[in-house]
Amino acid sequence: MKRKTAATDRRKPEALSDAVSKYLKQSTVGKRVEAASVVGDWPKLVGKEIGKVTEPLHVTRDGVLFVAVKTNSWMSELSLLEPELLKKINAKEGRAKVKKIHLRLMR
Repeated sequence: MKRKTAATDRRKPEALSDAVSKYLKQSTVGKRVEAASVVGDWPKLVGKEIGKVTEPLHVTRDGVLFVAVKTNSWMSELSLLEPELLKKINAKEGRAKVKKIHLRLMR
């Protein structure tokens, strides 16, 4: 009976992108990366007008999206729009849900 060694147990090389993709699907990191995709999608989700006065910062593990806002008046407006924005953000299948948007004034 032949013993398998590193030299005899050679597999066909796999593309790095495929290996990373598999890893992300199997780990919790993949869920965090998908949740963070809302930051890149923000301008499409909120439109030009809101996109000009806001900057998405990050999404926490527990689903809070932090967004910097240029003025207090926009913060008030966006707090009223939060349910609608959450609906748009969470419409994408497979993305971890954002539960809350935390607005903070830009510095």
